Amino acid sequence: MRSLAPLFILTVGLMAAWQAKSAEVAPRPVVEGVAQAIADNYYDAAKGAAVAAQLRAEAAKGTYDRLTDPRDLATTLSERLRPLDHHFNVSWSAEPPPAPRPAPGPSAASAPGPPRVDPIRRANYGIRRVEILNGNLGYIDMRMFAHFEFGQPDAPARKAIEAALQTVANTDAVIIDLRDNGGGSPAMVGYLASAFTPRGADIYNTFKYREGTESEAPKDWHPAPRLETPLYVLISGRTGSAAEALAYTLKNAKRAVIVGEASGGAANPGGPVPVAGGFSIFVSNGSPVSPITKTNWEGDGVQPDVPVPAAKALDAARALALENLLKTATGPAAQDARWALEALRAEEAPPTTKPLADYVGAYGAVEIVQVDGRLAMKRGRRPLTVLLPLGGETFTVAGESGRRVVFERDAKGAVSAFEATGYEGGGSRFRRDAPGA
Repeated sequence: MRSLAPLFILTVGLMAAWQAKSAEVAPRPVVEGVAQAIADNYYDAAKGAAVAAQLRAEAAKGTYDRLTDPRDLATTLSERLRPLDHHFNVSWSAEPPPAPRPAPGPSAASAPGPPRVDPIRRANYGIRRVEILNGNLGYIDMRMFAHFEFGQPDAPARKAIEAALQTVANTDAVIIDLRDNGGGSPAMVGYLASAFTPRGADIYNTFKYREGTESEAPKDWHPAPRLETPLYVLISGRTGSAAEALAYTLKNAKRAVIVGEASGGAANPGGPVPVAGGFSIFVSNGSPVSPITKTNWEGDGVQPDVPVPAAKALDAARALALENLLKTATGPAAQDARWALEALRAEEAPPTTKPLADYVGAYGAVEIVQVDGRLAMKRGRRPLTVLLPLGGETFTVAGESGRRVVFERDAKGAVSAFEATGYEGGGSRFRRDAPGA
């Protein structure tokens, strides 16, 4: 499977044929090289030839002659080409690539220089964070789609995404955050989509290349797809390429609710093509077609089902998930979701509360203190438990909406006790010490 490589992949070892640093370049030969790379490799041969002809005509008129700084030339060509295909990007490097190191073996230990660093591994194969959010919502923050080959169950990238999916296996809904994901491997798109859709579903893009076609459907299907689990995908204008493919596929299959802002609109896969003088251009050598829409998201991006500012997409998705869970949940699960939703809303619009000094004092083994403008419970050497107001005399525990503290007042209106409870019921009551006790 060819890669819907994000532009950042150019910085992690896929660029080649760089030459030594040069203070200035002759723009016309560079433009000719870029034009030829497009003509030779662009997936649409006719369009590639037309774009190349336009560049050559502009170069012949001297359009780029003043751009002798290679950085300026690369930037200008990228801006010129990107409206034609959102993956077009011209880069320049002043330094040649590092020499390849020997493969691991008896002589590897004596190889000169520091050990090689695998940036994909250091980035945990794109999986930044996996968490169980309040209300039993699974959350996976993915910053890129690392590649793996099907038929290799122990491939590190595959094991990483399987571990993430296993962590959220018992949650009541799943949120996949792609707001800062520039793309990567179609293998990850197919495999991750198969974790939430029926085996063999006709939902996957088919890539059209000059040489033929290739499907994005996985060659290995996820063994235990969660077909009924509510799924939410967060996107933004930074979401690109393969990350857009996942959102587009799940949206059109009506399997996920897409939340956020329209994505970047870079649909066509490809890779960098070296050009003389230290330049390289990313050229799309294929184009996806959805079996559902019969087209793709190039230029327009994936459109959200729930449009909200990208910065608020996670909270919006959490609220949607909890509201939907409350439609069917019963018993403790419903209480957990309700408390989580109330806590989320209180974070967005904190209620007016009585003076915090009313609550401060000793309650047997527990002390209520005021820290940085908030109430907190203090018990021995345990870490402070911060309390957030929900309204009235009720507070939730910060970060743990399944725990609450409810204060009581006596006939004179003074705080006299509090009860600490959980969403499953039960709890402990603590009476306030009498003055001077």
